[in-house]
Order: sequence, then structure tokens, then C-alpha cells
Amino acid sequence: MNFGDKLLSGKFIITAEVSPPKGTDIEEMLKDASLVKDLTDAINVTDNQRALMRMSAQAACSLLRQEGYETIMHLTCRDRNRLALQSELLGASAMGIRNVLVMSGDHPVKGDHEGAKPVYDLDSVQLLGLIQKLNRGFDFSGNLLAGGTDFCTGAVTNTDTNELALIKLSKKIKMGASFIQTQAVFDTGKFCEFMDKIEPKHEGGRVKIIAGIIPLKSEKNAKFLNSNIAGVKIPEDIIHRMRTAKNPEACGMKIAADLINELRDMCDGVHIMPIGNHENTREILEMAGII
Repeated sequence: MNFGDKLLSGKFIITAEVSPPKGTDIEEMLKDASLVKDLTDAINVTDNQRALMRMSAQAACSLLRQEGYETIMHLTCRDRNRLALQSELLGASAMGIRNVLVMSGDHPVKGDHEGAKPVYDLDSVQLLGLIQKLNRGFDFSGNLLAGGTDFCTGAVTNTDTNELALIKLSKKIKMGASFIQTQAVFDTGKFCEFMDKIEPKHEGGRVKIIAGIIPLKSEKNAKFLNSNIAGVKIPEDIIHRMRTAKNPEACGMKIAADLINELRDMCDGVHIMPIGNHENTREILEMAGII
């Protein structure tokens, strides 16, 4: 059963994120992926996350597929115009990559190449529309393709309940997103409010909502996320728990497991985004009763 079929099956979805290497040595990426191979329904592969230059997500997905992994290729609007985006997608499809997660992408000023010029020729909503055209066998200008694509597409969102954020999410759903992965959740009460707000908009469950989970390792991690990652807001009580914990890493794992437990009845799955590697992911899912 592929990832698209699993989305339709009604099972609680588990995805996990890995990063391509900053270089050509793929050993650490493969090792990290191996830690979650039998735990996840698909592995997300990031696209120059936080505007830090790494191996292309397309190449990394292809390498992981050769090892038997189902992948979700991230694709940002930041680095490519509409020509390059379509070329990337056609190449990915030819390599057997079937799942794509689209996003705008962090501005280069936040990364390790501050002189890089952002593109943003299309936004994430327009990119979803572009993929729908490719799936129908046409390019973005309406020209017939010699073979179309068959992508299962997803998008990202934070869990703000302000009107502007909800309108943008609604547009992504209307443009064909089959799943939405959220920014990291640390307040299930606010997440519940978010789900109540979008319930009428995600077509009775056709679009699957997958909540982001970041297992914290220290108080410093928590403060960094609050200051640097848009859409993440870690409550003060969690920061206090991390500050006073005798073993902060174990405390972060417990917080993550408790969040997953609480989220199980609110959404369609969770997406694990570790700080570092996936050495603790299995234990977190065991603590949460998922496996």
C-alpha cells in the first residue's frame, strides 16, 4: 500500500523527517532513515531547510527509494522559477517519486548563503495548481506533455486561527492538497481550536491533517525554536519543565509522547521532526502507545 492509499485507509499516519547531507556522503542520512524504516508510512526529505544548502531533495529521495523507502519530497518556491519547478517535478516523477510537499521556503537571509537571491516566482498555492496541471498531462502554460505525472501532493501550515492563515490554508486545500503537515504542536488546546476552525474547510476528512512533533532536548532548543521558527510557540510551562528537568532529553521525549497521545483523537497522524537524528523516535512512539 503506497502513501496515497494509506491516507485514504483511515489509519493513523506516521511520517518522519530526514535531511539530505551537506555534501556527497549519504551514510548518515541512510543510517537516520533506517532508524524509522519500520515505524513510518513515509519519510519526508527536506529541501534546503532553513535556507541551508544541502544535497537536492530529489536526489536524496531517489537514493532512499533505491533502499526501499517511501518518500515525500519537499519542494520550495524559494529557489526555482516555474520552469525549474516543472523540470524538477518531471524528473522526480520519472524517478518514481510520487509524493510531494510544497512550501514557500525560508528567505535566504536566514541561511548560510546570505547573498543568494530568492526567486518566489510562484507561491505555494500556485505551485499546488501547477502540480495539478502536470497530473492532468499539461504544463503550467497549458501545453500537452509527453506523459503526465501522478503526484500525491501535500502542503504545510502553522496552527494559527487568524483569518488570513485560515484563508491561505483553505486555498491550498482547494488547489488539491491531499494532506497538510503542520508546524510543531506544543499546545493541544490551541491545536483543538485550530481543528475546530478548519473542520468545515477540509471536506469532511478528505484532506488529512498531520500534526508536527519536535522532541525537545534542552531549554536552549525550546528558546531557539520560539525565536527562530515561524509558527512555533512553546508555552512557558514546557520551557520551565525543560529548565528544571534532571534529564532534559528524557523530559523532552515524555512531552512529545504525551502530545502524540493527546493528538491521536484530534487529527489524522503525526510528523516527527527531531532535533538531530531519530535515535529516540522509536522509544517516543512506544511511550505514546503507537507501536
